Amino acid sequence: MIERIAKASSRLTAGVEKTTGMKDRKVTLSTLWIFAVLNYIYADVFTAMDPLTDNGSVHMTHGFMLGAAVLMETAIVMIPLSRILKYRVNRWANIVAGAIHTAAVILSLFVGGTVPASYYVFFASVEIVSTSVIVCYAWKWPNLEVG
Repeated sequence: MIERIAKASSRLTAGVEKTTGMKDRKVTLSTLWIFAVLNYIYADVFTAMDPLTDNGSVHMTHGFMLGAAVLMETAIVMIPLSRILKYRVNRWANIVAGAIHTAAVILSLFVGGTVPASYYVFFASVEIVSTSVIVCYAWKWPNLEVG
């Protein structure tokens, strides 16, 4: 009798652990996206305040601005999506969005043909690490969904 109770208890506990692990991973990914977005914003604010920044080196067309808006919105939308999407779609959305953002920040270091300001290199380094962690964390995410 005690064995049957122990087996039933372990099955119930395993389900709770799987559900908790899934929720913890979603919360962690969402939090990492918040962290990345805040860094993007602060890097842009610092750049806008820098009197030595030459914004004329990059031609700001409406198409360019739309592309930048779409890129930023993908990071912003990953905050709630990381919490609400099902495992498989969530995992791949984080991998793809994280990889795109990592590549975009790396490329931004070479735009304009001049060496970026030290504060921008600092922010970019933090952003690259955070989005790379998102990709790795999502890549290694085991399927813990119950049912």
